[in-house]
Amino acid sequence: MRPESTFLVSPRADVLTETVEGFGTVRFTPVDPVADSAVLHSWVAEERARFWGMNGVSRELVQEIYEDVDRRDTHHAYMVRLDDEPVALFQTYEPTEDRVGDCYAVREGDIGVHLMLAPMTGRPRPGFSRTLIGSLIRFTFRDPAVLRAVAEPDASNAKALSLLNRLGFVRQGEITLPEIDLPEVYLPEKRAVLAFLDRPAVLPAAVAVVQHA
Repeated sequence: MRPESTFLVSPRADVLTETVEGFGTVRFTPVDPVADSAVLHSWVAEERARFWGMNGVSRELVQEIYEDVDRRDTHHAYMVRLDDEPVALFQTYEPTEDRVGDCYAVREGDIGVHLMLAPMTGRPRPGFSRTLIGSLIRFTFRDPAVLRAVAEPDASNAKALSLLNRLGFVRQGEITLPEIDLPEVYLPEKRAVLAFLDRPAVLPAAVAVVQHA
């Protein structure tokens, strides 16, 4: 059985909607901490998601975490759906307002990104990765002011590093993200790989793209 919030209808409007012929409609919608908490909890509770640091947390805490993200102007979380099925969590942030900003010289036009794919269910869909990667790149660079994407996955997260390669990121070496110990959030020190993706001269084409204000 799917997590119950898969069936809940969030009142939040899509930020970007793409229809890919022969594949389906890819939608980026701001995470609704209440409606999406069951799905997100089921994902982060899995062993494969241990690098997100939420193994063992309750659904209520997951909701609180994304309520905190929802209040921020510098950090954003989006549920990515193929048609009506959640397939990924995509987060963006301003590097100057994140601990990675202490580890490299931030440029104007930089945007930080985090991606978690949903667990695979059912039979693989041909072209899924290629289609989703194109959508992620178009979404990341939909604002002309964004010139470079920044990623900092855990240095031991082989799957994330492989995905970065498929997305076209170029590794710049390892960094140590400092510990954050605040009343509302705790993040341990993390050894990470710093990687960048420059804005493509031409963004990958989609069959139909609808961008909302």
